[in-house]
Amino acid sequence: MYTDLAVFSGRAHPELANAICNRLGRQLGKVDVFEFSNENIFVQYQENIRMRDVYLVQPFSTPVNTSIMELLVMIDAAKRASAGRITAVIPYYAYGRSDKKDQPRVPITARLIANMLETAGADRILTTNLHAGQIQGFFNIPLDELNALYPVSAHFKSERLENYTVVATDVGDEKRARDMAVRLGTSLAIIDKRRIGNTGRTEAMNVIGEVEGKNVLILDDEIDTAGTIVAAVNALRANGCGEVIVSGYHPVLSGPAIERLKSVNVREIVVTDTLPIGPEKRLPNMTVIPMAAQFGDAIGRIHSGQSVGALFQ
Repeated sequence: MYTDLAVFSGRAHPELANAICNRLGRQLGKVDVFEFSNENIFVQYQENIRMRDVYLVQPFSTPVNTSIMELLVMIDAAKRASAGRITAVIPYYAYGRSDKKDQPRVPITARLIANMLETAGADRILTTNLHAGQIQGFFNIPLDELNALYPVSAHFKSERLENYTVVATDVGDEKRARDMAVRLGTSLAIIDKRRIGNTGRTEAMNVIGEVEGKNVLILDDEIDTAGTIVAAVNALRANGCGEVIVSGYHPVLSGPAIERLKSVNVREIVVTDTLPIGPEKRLPNMTVIPMAAQFGDAIGRIHSGQSVGALFQ
């Protein structure tokens, strides 16, 4: 039987970890995490975790590979300290787009990361909005996937949007956009998009659905370089849409993303705090939806043996 639960944070997003602990009504655990001059990562827990129910909060944020390795070392250290159960809390799971062999001689990195987490000693995974549902099947341990749809759609309901259509940025995102459209009671449109090679560039093709004279809410699972968003906005405006809102659950915001988002001049950009957003990336029209309540409630339910799925009912 596990004793008291303990929540620890890596260096990727301590603000979210602290907010989760505030939701749970407890202190963030003490752990030293740092790099030696040779870039080797060192972890030492500063309190007893023997037989405790341990939760390690670490989104795979930039520098992504360091964040992943740091979590692996934290898991190993917890296992060697005789933690009762170790749950890796990964608000953003990087490498999610490498979820299948869609070209010759390429890896399935999302599966590789899953194998590494299990080998390190993780007993459970808690995450949110994986890029593809099939990634759940890459794990041989329990995985709970939270959904930012609920807090994000609640935000849009509070804004009382009128004459809006929800737009999926490509055919693969149709279900995500349809779920949002159902919750908001709006119609649905889809961008028929083609990605160009492995460069991250996209070429927006056709708009499937009626957007002329309508306001649009563009929904994606993440905003990376914002190339997809810019292409979608241009295609929708070419088809006669009105005002535009952009929403992406995970604010990766890499490379030229901020300049691109500035250039499209949309009404609002709505993201969550699954990844840290520095002050240099916070635009005046950006709204950040907190996820600590969902993660805190899920951790509480996992610890007490209650259903996590009940959070979505």
